[in-house]
Formats: sequence, structure tokens, C-alpha cells
Amino acid sequence: MNRIERAAHKQQISHFDRRKMVDQPPLHRSAEIEDLAHLTPEQISQPLVESKNKSKQALIVVDVQNDYFPGGKWTLTGIETAADNAARLLDLARASGDLIVFIQHEFPTVDAPFFAPGSTGAQIHSKVQNRSNEIVLVKNQINSFRDTKLKEILDQHKIEEVVICGAMSHMCIDAVTRAANDFGYKCILIHDACATKDAEFNGVKVPAEYVHAAFMSALGFAYAKMMSTEEFVNEKK
Repeated sequence: MNRIERAAHKQQISHFDRRKMVDQPPLHRSAEIEDLAHLTPEQISQPLVESKNKSKQALIVVDVQNDYFPGGKWTLTGIETAADNAARLLDLARASGDLIVFIQHEFPTVDAPFFAPGSTGAQIHSKVQNRSNEIVLVKNQINSFRDTKLKEILDQHKIEEVVICGAMSHMCIDAVTRAANDFGYKCILIHDACATKDAEFNGVKVPAEYVHAAFMSALGFAYAKMMSTEEFVNEKK
């Protein structure tokens, strides 16, 4: 092939390459690129990945309501201390950006022994008062998951671990902890942020501290990691 032929051949290849490039379909744009195409300059300048991973832990505050406090219809032993510790857990959860769910019990009828619907006694106590943007679920059952959207809310937020506090140790705390474990959530039960009252069976009177200890022992054996408020706060920091 002489010089003229080589030049003609080279020009033919160049023309073929240009035509091939023109005929190629447009490159596929990923969903991420499509999203970027609609961002404003201000949005584009923001970091693509959040600096802090979304927490997979939620705090559940169960039934810390007025009727459980002195002057209420169903006063618990140690409720003041339990509420103070629950307040510390709330402060920490808010600072950490964790999901917080308040459970508020109401009996369905006005002749209830306590927590009558719409009553002052059924209101959440001021020590752990929810903020306007925080979730409050009203329940009529002992188990906080029953007939509520608690599981749906936890799953929507991709929660894997729940921190539980509130009242009563041998009733609603016991029920929500066992149910949460059965649903597959890891459970941390803050034992000194829970309270209960004296019980009686078959003429045997059981002081509140023994009732509390017995149920914490059972739950700590198989259903939850048992921690004090101080232990949890120090570990969380």
C-alpha cells in the first residue's frame, strides 16, 4: 500500500469511528445521576452522605402518667425516681436523635379504676412530657403492640433495638418487653426507670420491691439486657 492509499484508508477509518460514535445510544444514567440532575446548586453542594448514620435504636416510654403518682388513683412505689431516670433517658435520646415513642394508656370506659379516658390522671406526667413533634400512641391493652401502630412505626424507622422504661414493671413493662423480643427487636430494659406497686396472691402479700425484682429477674434472664440508667447513659455517651 503506497502513501496515497494509506492516507485514504486512514481517512475512511476516521469517518467510520465518527459515525459509530454518532450512532451509539446515549449512555444509561443511574437513578443517582437522575436525582442529581434535578438538584439545585445549593443541594448539590451539600455532602452526598450524612455525616452521622441514622440511629437504629428507639426509646419507648410506657405509661408514665399522672394516676401513678402521689395524689393519683393508682400510686406506684418508686415512681418519682423512675420518672426522674426516664427523664434522663429522654434527654439523651433527644440529643442522640433517636426515635422516641410515648405510650399512653386509657381504659375504654369512664368508670375505670384509673387512666379514665380524657381525665387528668391519664395524661403523661410533666417529668417526661412529650414534645409536639414526638409520637404518642394511646393503647387500651396491657401490651403496647396490641391494637396500636407501634411495630409499624418501629419498622418504618428501621429500628433494631428498643430501650424500654416506665410502668408497671409486672404488667405493661413485662408485656411490651416480651412482645418486642418476640418480634425480633433487641431489648434493653432500664430497671431503675421502671416502677410498680404491692401485689397479693392467695393471701400472700408481696411488697413492690419484690414484685419489681422478680419481674426484672425473669426479663433479664431471657428477654432483655438489664441496665441501670447510669450504666446506659455512660455506655451511650
